Amino acid sequence: MSTLYFPISKEALMPCEELLEVESSRRRLQIGIPYESDPCENRVAMTPETASILVQHGHLVMVEEHAGKGANYTDLQYSEKGADIVSRDEVYRADIIFKINPPTIDEVELMKNRQLVFSYLPAYQLSEEYIRKLANKQITAIAFENIRDRFGSYPLVRILSEIAGTVSIQIASEYLCKSSGGRGILLGGISGVIPAEVVIIGSGTAAEFAARSALGFGAFVRVFDNSVHRLQRLQENLGVRLYTSVMHPQELAKALASADTVIGAVYIDNYLNRSIITEEMIQHMKPGSVIIDLSIIQGGCCETSELRTLSAPTVVKHGIIHYCVPNITSHVPRTASMAISNILVNMILTMGQQGSHSAWLKADADLRNGVYMYNGILTNSYIGNLFNIPFQDIHLLMAAF
Repeated sequence: MSTLYFPISKEALMPCEELLEVESSRRRLQIGIPYESDPCENRVAMTPETASILVQHGHLVMVEEHAGKGANYTDLQYSEKGADIVSRDEVYRADIIFKINPPTIDEVELMKNRQLVFSYLPAYQLSEEYIRKLANKQITAIAFENIRDRFGSYPLVRILSEIAGTVSIQIASEYLCKSSGGRGILLGGISGVIPAEVVIIGSGTAAEFAARSALGFGAFVRVFDNSVHRLQRLQENLGVRLYTSVMHPQELAKALASADTVIGAVYIDNYLNRSIITEEMIQHMKPGSVIIDLSIIQGGCCETSELRTLSAPTVVKHGIIHYCVPNITSHVPRTASMAISNILVNMILTMGQQGSHSAWLKADADLRNGVYMYNGILTNSYIGNLFNIPFQDIHLLMAAF
C-alpha cells in the first residue's frame, strides 16, 4: 500500500500566539427621549432617523409617547425605526436623558441616581431648587450650548443660530404685513418701490444668516457691531458689500429711525442685561416697525424687550412690535430637531465606544466644557456664584475620579 504525504510548510510548524477572546469596550446605552412638558416647546432632541442609527449600533432608544408630536413625528415612525415607545415613568429610568429644555423639578423627581442628562440650560430657567435637586440625585448634567468641538466652536449653538437668523427674517416679513399690525410693506419691495430697511445688531452666526435671508428677500441691510474685524469677516462670508458700522449711538439711532425691521443678534457676555437699543431710540422709530430680539435669552439687547412665548410672541411698545421669544427655532421645530439630531448622533456613538460617560468625559476636554454638574457636584462657576453654592473645577474632578 502506498503512503500519501501532504506537504507541510515551514511556517505551519512555527509556534503561534494563542488567540484569546477580547471583550469589546462598547456598551449598550439606554437613551431616553422625554416629551417636552412646555406647551411652547415643539422641538424634540432625537428624530426617528437618528433613533434608527443608534438602534443599528446596538443601543436601546426609549421614546415617551407623543415626544415627537410638536415636530410632526408620530410614535409609529419611531417604533418602525426600532425605538421603544414608553410611558413617562419608564423614559426617566433610562441611563441617559436627552431633552431640549432642562428637566422640571417634577421630572427630576422621576429620575434615578447617577443619570446623565443633556439639555439646553437657558439663564432665565435657572433656579437654586433645580440645581440642588440634581445634586441630591448625583446627576451628571451637560448643557448643549457649552459643548465645544475640536475646532473650538460650539456646534449646537451655531446650528441653532443659523436657523434663528434665517427664521427671524421670515417672521419679520410676516409681522410687517397690515394683518399682523405692521406697516403693511413688503420686505423686498417691487419695481418702482424701494425695499424695506433692515438693521441688524451684531455680526455673529445669527446676524450673518439674518443678513443672508434679508438680502435674499431684496431688503436694504445695515449691520452694526463694535468689532471691525467681525464686520470685515461678515462681508467676506457674504461675498457682497453692505452697509456696516461700529455702534456709535448717533449712527445707530439714525439707522433705527428709518428702519422697518430690527434684528437684535448680539451676544451678551455673562448673562448681563446691557441694553444697546434704548427706549428713547425706540420712541423715534416708525410706528408699525418690527423688532426681533434674538438676544432675549440673555436678557435682550433692547431696553423695551419683554420675555414672551410662542403662544403670545409679541408685545407692542411705543407703536413698535417686539417679538421676543427665547426658543425662536421652535417656530420651525422639524428643521431644528433634525439639525440637533445630526450633531448629537455622533456624540452618542462616541460615548458608546468609550464604554461609559465618565470615560468619555476623561477623554474629551471639549465635551467637559459643557458639564455643569458631575455626579452631583456643581462645576459651573457662574451658577455657583449666582446661588452661593460651592463648585469644583471639572478638570480637577476628572483627575480625581
